[in-house]
Amino acid sequence: MTHPQLDPAGLDFGKMDGLLPCVVQDADTAQVLMLGYMNEAALRQTLKTGHVTFFSRSKGRLWTKGESSGHVLKLVRLGTDCDNDALLVLARPHGPTCHTGTVSCFRVDPPALEMLGTLERTVQGRRDADPHGSYTARLLQGEPRRAAQKVGEEGVEVALAAVTQGDEELLGESADLLYHLLVVLALRGLRLEDVVTVLRLRSR
Repeated sequence: MTHPQLDPAGLDFGKMDGLLPCVVQDADTAQVLMLGYMNEAALRQTLKTGHVTFFSRSKGRLWTKGESSGHVLKLVRLGTDCDNDALLVLARPHGPTCHTGTVSCFRVDPPALEMLGTLERTVQGRRDADPHGSYTARLLQGEPRRAAQKVGEEGVEVALAAVTQGDEELLGESADLLYHLLVVLALRGLRLEDVVTVLRLRSR
């Protein structure tokens, strides 16, 4: 995995004795997962292997997240701040990030849009589940036309709720629509991120 836009030689490792603070954020949900520190060797190993690696100040060596637990952080994107003395890592966690077993090391409610990413991850994970025990699995393993039909039905119900019903009904129908849209995207091998890419291009 390469990130040609990021040149480690151009980063300011001098301010903290060769270390850069590194904030890790879930690439799908936007939840902040942890804070670590990278020296140049840790950064280069992260870019080379695709597994987020830090310099452990307590161990005095490079430490790849999940090297003992298996709960690795798979690198998606990596960038710097405006002064080139801090890093932001977007990663996909495999298991809980915190050593206590929680998703995040931080004790703060995640952003509202985090739920969409979490829901998408759940939908993607049901692809091979038992269809007898999972409505999502039945949609994913069934005729694609059925899931597409549900998107159409929910879209109509959202429109009707918007003009004839209250806020509670509109919110409920909107949640149903978003869920079924994620299912249809999963059927085509697409992700919410792909939709956002289109929105970014349009915003320009």
